[in-house]
Amino acid sequence: MNKMPDILWLAEIKKEDIPSVGGKGASLGEMTAVGLPVPPAFVVTAQAFRRYLVGAGVEEKLYSRLEGLDVDDAELLEKTANDVMNIIMETEMPEALGREIIAAYKKMGNNEIVAVRSSATAEDLPDASFAGQQETYLNIKGDNDLLESIHKCWASLFGARAIYYRAKQGFDDRSVDIAVVVQILVFSEKAGVMFSSHPVTGETTTIIEGSWGLGEAVVSGTVSPDNYVFDQSTGRVVDRYIANKIVEILPDGEKGTKEVEVDKERQDIPVLNDNEIKKLAKFAKIAEEHYENPQDIEWGIVGEEIYILQSRPITTIKKGSDKEEAKMENEGKILLEGQGASPGIATGKVVIVSSIKDLGKVNEGDIMVAKMTNPDMVPAMRRASAIITDEGGMTCHAAIVSRELGTPATVGTKKATKVLAAGQTVTVDGEKGIVYEGAVAKASDAGQPAIQAAFAAAPIITATSIKVNVSLPEAAKRASATGADGVGLLRIEHLILGLGKTPNWFIRNDKEDEFVDELYTGIKTVMDEFNGKPVWVRTLDAPTDEFRNMKGGEDEPEEHNPMLGWRGIRRDLQSFDQFRLQVEAFKRLWDEGYDNLGIMFPLVGHPDEFLQAKDMMYDLGVDVDNKTLGIMVEIPSSAILIDDFIDAGIDFASFGTNDLIQYTLAIDRNNQNVADMYMPKHPAVLKIIKYAIDRCRRGGVECSICGQAGSDPDMVKWLVETGITSVSANIDAVQKIRETAARTEAKIILDASRK
Repeated sequence: MNKMPDILWLAEIKKEDIPSVGGKGASLGEMTAVGLPVPPAFVVTAQAFRRYLVGAGVEEKLYSRLEGLDVDDAELLEKTANDVMNIIMETEMPEALGREIIAAYKKMGNNEIVAVRSSATAEDLPDASFAGQQETYLNIKGDNDLLESIHKCWASLFGARAIYYRAKQGFDDRSVDIAVVVQILVFSEKAGVMFSSHPVTGETTTIIEGSWGLGEAVVSGTVSPDNYVFDQSTGRVVDRYIANKIVEILPDGEKGTKEVEVDKERQDIPVLNDNEIKKLAKFAKIAEEHYENPQDIEWGIVGEEIYILQSRPITTIKKGSDKEEAKMENEGKILLEGQGASPGIATGKVVIVSSIKDLGKVNEGDIMVAKMTNPDMVPAMRRASAIITDEGGMTCHAAIVSRELGTPATVGTKKATKVLAAGQTVTVDGEKGIVYEGAVAKASDAGQPAIQAAFAAAPIITATSIKVNVSLPEAAKRASATGADGVGLLRIEHLILGLGKTPNWFIRNDKEDEFVDELYTGIKTVMDEFNGKPVWVRTLDAPTDEFRNMKGGEDEPEEHNPMLGWRGIRRDLQSFDQFRLQVEAFKRLWDEGYDNLGIMFPLVGHPDEFLQAKDMMYDLGVDVDNKTLGIMVEIPSSAILIDDFIDAGIDFASFGTNDLIQYTLAIDRNNQNVADMYMPKHPAVLKIIKYAIDRCRRGGVECSICGQAGSDPDMVKWLVETGITSVSANIDAVQKIRETAARTEAKIILDASRK
């Protein structure tokens, strides 16, 4: 914790810095590195916040208030949150930190106007967006207002909605810290949000929503924005909807913002021209390709200058059987039409929510109707069977949260709160954006159509095993829903990093049982979702710099290049107790009958390391001859010596292409100076992979891939043609990878039949 500075500038930040700068900060750093037009900013790190808590002696006082809290007790939750936030606000910021922040602020210019944005360390993750859970303050100017806004951002980590969301997503309060982004405020003349791919279907259409003034109007749902659809495959605008934009949000004097009426002549004209749409779509494509995942991006325009303000993963794309659409058997009287923001059909009684006080009226299965939702309404949104709003578009809070919850939603109806009556029964079609009178049956309720749907949803069968990569237990259900044939990579370092303490800390403080319990519980959560299917758990592979920012991190060695240092199997072989604790968790699972658990050793460079690890497991009471043990192929030496590994008794080998590529080509994949030289399909890389696949097939050993290349359809096509046994892809890529494998296998069979 003591090694990480209090302040980091965007140029110093990469995506691996989430534990220090949060999801938002890491994303801004990444976008800056790839050349996207991001306004200048610095980040007050999560370590600065943690040092503030520890130094003031309030850490335990604060977290003890949250232990065992029943977040479903709204009154108790609100009271506890207020108590904890008051602790933060009444605890002074250290003078030295204040001086450091002000010094960084001065470097930006003379009393620049900034946006102060919270960036939690469990925010904007691929499996959970945490949208709107912490605060943002706009139009901030001057030293005192800046420091006050940062203090408020810290306190917002413990707001009622943030505590509730963490509890429901399975995050421990102690494991989430907060960083604060201080960024030059762009006085946008027009702004909004765009999805690089369709947020529900994943199709290659970029959806852009925009309105006048600051983007807050679109994000909050204050205004129903223009909607533009750009087809990336044809490079054309294929659809546009020009909304009546009555209000805009503008900076208000020297502090804060204000909502004003849009001039009559601008209310019904397009916000964007075709050239601006194309430029925005280009930036969206760059971001998606860089992150290798569809992105939800905030943008602003001043004159002819476009700025990218934020990017986060889209967490709501439906895959596989989830993509099946509900259909109406018969359509009743239409009461309202808006924009379909989250697919699905639901029937229930209307509850009008005009303020926070009305949230208690929403019961399980009700239809929640509001002018627009905000983060405080999430508990009620969880109980609702559907959401209807007056304002908003595909990118507003109601739309994003509804898609994450899997709740049908129709937004931008303009008059739902006026037309609908409390207690009235309605049916919401979240795909079409239509609200019907009364209960309208789904086609699947009628018998035969449901049978047809079942046949249509039949899974694609492939000879190549298509597995899924999992990082967090919270993602296990989504991973299982892909229909994957197992888990090809379960990264346990993410479980450990989430504890906020190094394994050594648990050992030193006589809390080994706590560590083993956490590891056991996390792995078991995933195993339970993949009953009978192989789950390959990778032993700890955290570089020393990742541990250094945790409790116990002061013992970590200083390394010039941690990626080439004391990590993976090297560390475990020299740290017996750390290895022992992992094995104890594995043994508990095997003893309970989880025979589908396989163990994968990372960064193995020589067969002797595999044999030593195997012997250590034997000494710890593991029947190694009847357990599934394998290696990651990340170092060229492990591929070259693959025959020796097979002779040593490995049951499987899996390519970790992210490391294999950089070690083969001597290219640091995080170094922007050589990033364009990082080539997954470099001839040398392909030759190494092909050699290992061939030798594994001859030796009867399963050969897989779990690196990022396993989520690339072009690469997977080549891998299947080359004879790989299995492929493990990211959650959002499983379906397209299975389709790719099926097409490739069919072509191989067809070509063989023609010879």
